[in-house]
Amino acid sequence: MAHPKSRISKQRKRKRRTHYKATSPQIATCPNTGEAHQFHRAFWYEGNMYYKGKMVIKGFDEEDEVEID
Repeated sequence: MAHPKSRISKQRKRKRRTHYKATSPQIATCPNTGEAHQFHRAFWYEGNMYYKGKMVIKGFDEEDEVEID
């Protein structure tokens, strides 16, 4: 098993890790709905799910609801 020749101090270790930063996600605007969303992600708009500008899942309307007695 490998052993380090000398211990790396906390300061030196933390200096090296300062460059690991989270990047902000890229935002796209849907050409059909005008809704802002992340790239390569489906999004909900007015009860319907859209992906790549196309409706993937159609939500049901209030008229489509069936009343159960």
